[in-house]
Amino acid sequence: MPAKVGLLPLYIALYDKTSPHRRPQMQANADLIAEEIRKLGVEVVQAPISCVKPEFEKSIKLLVDNKVDAIVTLHLAYSPSLESIDAVAGTDIPVIILDTTPDYDFNFNVDCGEKIGPNHGIHGVQDFSNLLIRRKKPFVLVAGHWKHSAVITAKLKTAIDAAIAASKFRNSRVGIIGKPFEGMGDFAVPYDKLKQDFNMTVVTYDKKDQPADADFDKKVAAEMEADKQRFITDNLKPEAHKVTAETCIRVRDWMEAQKLDAFTASFLDVNRKDGWETVPFLEASKALARGTGYAGEGDVLTANLVSAMLSVYPETTFTEMFCPDWQNDQIFLSHMGEANVDLYAAKGNLVSKPYNYSDTGSPAVAYGIFKPGPAILVNLAPIQDGKYRLLICNGICHAPEDPAPVECIKGWFKPKKNLPEFLETYSNNGGTHHSALCYNADPQVLLYFAKLMGFEAVEIC
Repeated sequence: MPAKVGLLPLYIALYDKTSPHRRPQMQANADLIAEEIRKLGVEVVQAPISCVKPEFEKSIKLLVDNKVDAIVTLHLAYSPSLESIDAVAGTDIPVIILDTTPDYDFNFNVDCGEKIGPNHGIHGVQDFSNLLIRRKKPFVLVAGHWKHSAVITAKLKTAIDAAIAASKFRNSRVGIIGKPFEGMGDFAVPYDKLKQDFNMTVVTYDKKDQPADADFDKKVAAEMEADKQRFITDNLKPEAHKVTAETCIRVRDWMEAQKLDAFTASFLDVNRKDGWETVPFLEASKALARGTGYAGEGDVLTANLVSAMLSVYPETTFTEMFCPDWQNDQIFLSHMGEANVDLYAAKGNLVSKPYNYSDTGSPAVAYGIFKPGPAILVNLAPIQDGKYRLLICNGICHAPEDPAPVECIKGWFKPKKNLPEFLETYSNNGGTHHSALCYNADPQVLLYFAKLMGFEAVEIC
């Protein structure tokens, strides 16, 4: 589904009184920019030109009702900020200010009478930006000529990607099976604070909420057959495969019924008394490949981060930095049994191994090695005073050529900084032990994402 952007053209009522003949030109300018934005492959919901408070209120309602991912403002001329600020700052939709004008050349021989009118929006941008800052409404501003620069094709596209991730992070529904792993403090944030900060809803699994599924057995059989096509299953025990497939369908049905954007499971709390025959590691891996967020150990915050990253970068997975490879200046990545299986360098190996962490049976787990390629580790760290810090860790993943089937999730991430300096910088900035790994990500998108969310940002490169 393409991104949906709301274009909000700003103007001043005074000019409709003094120079009404300019209105068609202003509309043409707004239409031109809307068409340029559409060329990015996004859907544009174009609001009417707005001048006064009631018009801005109607325009913002139009964009909210259309569930746009971002509001792109366009100052067609100067527009007094107190007319628009209440409506714009009153929504949690990310705001992108497009600072551009129709004319490229405004040099010595300019005809002021004809040219100032449509080209003086920049001081409206300045008025508006000041009020957004004072209202604590995050925004991204991109400036340049619409035709003779990359302001739309590159800068605005980057800002829109960031807004998509920010929209996904806010107002999300994250499910949790069990409760957060006792004693893990780095990702621990009270649910009511997550609700207050991001309007994030945490949905705790209750077996009473498990939807009835008349086609359950058929789905399980189909799931097992699909697994045999998707994975290596030569050494898979049939009984482990069956209970794992049943668990996959149960979790998936619950996620669909609860309209979840992400989920997390604490393996210690998955047990038979709650109806679980095994842990949902395989469904977590499949969910990541489908674009659903996930994090381990009951970490709802990182699960939501992974969901946001997946909305822009489908080649994203949940992971942990496990062990340093000092000799080769890289970090070994892994987790117990959850990873985006579409990111493996070779076909995943679906096997079952003994499981003794909770009162449940051994699962079938899809193991593999993360493929090589440029990647960024993205970490969202709760820090002091109720704030958050986004760590953007640039690097590259390595993998052996023609990897053989493995029975562990493996990955090797080489940061741009040397390993000791990287680890020092990471922990000195409060980085947690749960992260998202994003292939082919743009650091600028992540910096804009942090700005739109009100996070501090630290780029480690």
